[in-house]
Amino acid sequence: MLRKAILAYGVLAIIGAILLALAGVITGLVLYLLVNGAVVIAALLFERGRYRPAVSPDGPWQETAERFVDPTTGQLMKVRYNPQTGARDYVPIAPHPDPPPQGGREKS
Repeated sequence: MLRKAILAYGVLAIIGAILLALAGVITGLVLYLLVNGAVVIAALLFERGRYRPAVSPDGPWQETAERFVDPTTGQLMKVRYNPQTGARDYVPIAPHPDPPPQGGREKS
């Protein structure tokens, strides 16, 4: 939701800059809005995956007792810890298969 609002701000800033430029308004304001909108949009496009470094599956990973539900996917996650680097890794836990249905007719 916040991502969409910020993207809308960037797009509106660029559209505003174009409209003001066509109307012959002050060049400094047009330049400010254009650069501001472009920086906001570029930041949104390039920030994906930037804050989570790549995790190597090699190494002495230790599973912790920590579990949580990922709010974006709804997937249950477990946490692993690497004592050598201090890195944490979040691994999805495969859902358990549903048990076979109970009931029905019994064999005689």
